[in-house]
Amino acid sequence: MATLPVYRWRLAPDGYATRRQLRAQGLRPGGQDVAAQLERPRRRRGPLVAYLYRVDLAKPVRPMTPGRRAALAKANAARRVCPACRRDAGYVIPTSLGMCVPCAYPHPADSLRST
Repeated sequence: MATLPVYRWRLAPDGYATRRQLRAQGLRPGGQDVAAQLERPRRRRGPLVAYLYRVDLAKPVRPMTPGRRAALAKANAARRVCPACRRDAGYVIPTSLGMCVPCAYPHPADSLRST
């Protein structure tokens, strides 16, 4: 079992990139294993770790097909519908609330007017 080379933060050699760096170049790891890792030391906790992939083995990002585009639009639209009131909130519903803001925090004056 081989161990991964570990580099200090910002000191990785050329030819390696993180997933985000690959994506910015229009590439993806393409099934390759992690080639190395970066470690950024922190004072009171364990180090931050970033995995590196070889750029020469990376493959181009798959193009967006009409079917994938439609599925993504449908999934994003579903994230905007409040499960409590079933209305389109106009924004992505926060997972911390689980419902739109008016349903999560009803205005106290609304309950007084109804009585």
